Amino acid sequence: MYAVIRTGGKQYFVTANQTITIEKLDVEAGKKVVFDDVLLTGETEATLGDPKLKGVTVEGTVLNHDRHEKVTGVKFHNKVRYHRKFGHRQLQTTVTITKINA
Repeated sequence: MYAVIRTGGKQYFVTANQTITIEKLDVEAGKKVVFDDVLLTGETEATLGDPKLKGVTVEGTVLNHDRHEKVTGVKFHNKVRYHRKFGHRQLQTTVTITKINA
């Protein structure tokens, strides 16, 4: 069985026993998390929500919290001697999907 969930402004295609990395959640490591914003689910045929399915949830376990690799950016203005280099590391959470309740 598979599902499409929405969290952190992004959509993720998930199946049971899959490990995904998502935007940071305010849940401690080792605790359960329930995603109730399920957009699509199915096994052989898909059931589509409008915009989300009622009564369908996806359960998972938080493994750890981490930071993404550094992404560098540059600001530059021509003929003004202005240039800045900056880096950013986004906070992220690793979650293992345990069960899809459809």
